[in-house]
Amino acid sequence: MLVLMLVAAATLRLCLLAGAQQLCRVHTVRTGKVFHVSPQIQGDHLYFASSSARLIKHPCKKNIALYLGRQIFFTKDNFESSLLPLSIPTSMKVGVPEITSAHIAGSVLLLVVNQKVYIYDYEANSWNASIGIEHPVSHISGDNCCYSRHPFCVDISNSVFAYLHGDQISQTTIYVSNSRGYEFQKFAYERQAELVGSLGGVFYFHSLSQAGLLLIDQGKAMFSYSEHPLNRSLGLPFDYNGTLDILITPGQKGMLILWFERSLLVSGNAGQFVDTVHVNEEPYVLYSSVSEASITIHSIAANQNELAVLTQENNLYYGSLGILPSHLVKVELLQGEFDNKMYIIDMNSNLELTALMISRPGTSPVPLAMVSNPHSLGLQVIIYEDGYTYDGNTKHRLNISLRQQHHWGTADPNFTSSIKRPTVSTITLDVANKEVSCVDLKPLTALISVGCDQGKKIVIQNEISACHKGILDPVGLQDNYSYVIEKEAYDPNFQGQMSHEDLVVYYRYEKLGCPHLVYYNTPWRPVVELWREGKFQEVTTAEFVLLEVNGLFTYTYSLTARTALCRSQPQNWTTVMDSAGNTKPFPWDRENYISCHDLNDDAPLKWPDVPYQILGGPTANKVIFEQRNGIYIFFLSIVDPYYSYCHLETTFSVYVYGALPLSIIPKTVTVIPLIMAILLSVWLAHMVPKLLHTKKGLRLKEFWVSLCRRCRRLCTFSRGRR
Repeated sequence: MLVLMLVAAATLRLCLLAGAQQLCRVHTVRTGKVFHVSPQIQGDHLYFASSSARLIKHPCKKNIALYLGRQIFFTKDNFESSLLPLSIPTSMKVGVPEITSAHIAGSVLLLVVNQKVYIYDYEANSWNASIGIEHPVSHISGDNCCYSRHPFCVDISNSVFAYLHGDQISQTTIYVSNSRGYEFQKFAYERQAELVGSLGGVFYFHSLSQAGLLLIDQGKAMFSYSEHPLNRSLGLPFDYNGTLDILITPGQKGMLILWFERSLLVSGNAGQFVDTVHVNEEPYVLYSSVSEASITIHSIAANQNELAVLTQENNLYYGSLGILPSHLVKVELLQGEFDNKMYIIDMNSNLELTALMISRPGTSPVPLAMVSNPHSLGLQVIIYEDGYTYDGNTKHRLNISLRQQHHWGTADPNFTSSIKRPTVSTITLDVANKEVSCVDLKPLTALISVGCDQGKKIVIQNEISACHKGILDPVGLQDNYSYVIEKEAYDPNFQGQMSHEDLVVYYRYEKLGCPHLVYYNTPWRPVVELWREGKFQEVTTAEFVLLEVNGLFTYTYSLTARTALCRSQPQNWTTVMDSAGNTKPFPWDRENYISCHDLNDDAPLKWPDVPYQILGGPTANKVIFEQRNGIYIFFLSIVDPYYSYCHLETTFSVYVYGALPLSIIPKTVTVIPLIMAILLSVWLAHMVPKLLHTKKGLRLKEFWVSLCRRCRRLCTFSRGRR
């Protein structure tokens, strides 16, 4: 008789499995004499610190499991073959080989041995000691993503915490690793020094995109969260008796199981609300807790939809991890193609999912759709009749629309998480008032990444190329084509200073294609297209920046900080590179961009006449090329933090033409005589008429008249002699 589970105020009930007194069965296992046992590393035999045994199963690889007891056994075939106790090499120098905590992270096994963390790579059969941990630790926690090999999913499996259980939370040092435990660094938790109580655990709740600390103080416990908006208050307190083990169930639903021998608690929302599990012993006997039912828990196990509890009284209890309790029904169906899949919603995007639900005749179905992280992900569900089955049951179709909570326009801004930060949520679809039947209606669940859609890329529109106009030859460009950048035009340090020698650049046609053609005397801005999985999406209007990758600085911008209407000092490539250091060659992106159109007390507008280097967005800024022909290779980065979670970057080339060659004669040599000649002509035009009316002017006039007469007579005499 199955049990159910809740969200918010509902409670999980455990039901005793009928006829479950005989829990063991005979199972023959072939010994190492028949099947070869892989060579065991010689060293110290490990053992578990607790008096009761534990079994940890890999949530993604069902045949991998770790048994923790007086001896430790690790299996890669679900205990189908003989095993030797797990040993740690003597070279590790662990001292007392006592294990206090263990976690399987992807393809490695993490063990806390004698207050240090060690890694066993079970695929390579090798051991390593973690680095970066400087204080004693007792526990390790993490999660595994089984949906896909998407980098986002891999990051979940790589994230691990290490900490000392029971230490004063205001003073303890918490460590975090993003490399599956190989290397740790200190975890900075805001307001940690203000928290009161001892540390009961550190976890990353991916269903909420929050790190959570369990605080224990005077018999009560509650969770504290790291990110807005949950960091403004603590979770609801609950009774904490004994030392609770905390199990994060697979699937990133936010489902927590908290337990020890005499207590069993459950949370369906990553610790924001924790409630006691109720127990059904008989059809009409309900206990409010495990303790009231006089049950002593030996161990528990859970998958995405079910919970099993083995007691020291040799009884087995089952619970169904659904949404709400229900009762027995004769026929039902709930199915959707999105079950156990992962989807991505990028910024300004949405996702449409569908499901089919069939209820028994005469009933009205009540679908329940829930997201684990409503601060980030919003949903809307529409249900309608969609025909009938052969036996007369009504088919209901559900359309589920998912968008970022910010874009629904219905949530208070203080409720939503930071839109700049990628987040995670799950979507779960269940049916209210369902009951145990021959075919158990399990909830449908999908993992939603509100983050970068890696199918997106940007392309620079190139309708008129230099090859199309015959200026460059595509065959020649592919044949190790090179060109020279004169030393006066580039700076390898991108500071706008002349270099000491010319630069020879080899053109990469396979990456850049034929350069886009640009006339030097026309303000220009590239047209940026967004593509997704080979399909054109839109011409982007988002803000972006350009940088010539070889250091050419023979271009500027049409706007200044003043004409771009900046309210604070705008960023530029020099300031961004100085602050970023050597993180990457061209570090200006959506994560460090600061708009100058917002007031910024740390960067007041002191130099309004500097060039404004951001293109796109609310301004009409363009690039102005100087009088120089040749190839420019630009790096382009979308810096608008609200356009996409992806780092949308590309490299492209342009050919600037139409600039007349600069004169090799210095300008001063030609300009100064020309100015003097003009001034002399003006002076003569003014003075000559005046001089003609003076005595000297009349004599000069008579002289020129006499000279002209003589010249005419000489010319006439010469013609006569011919």
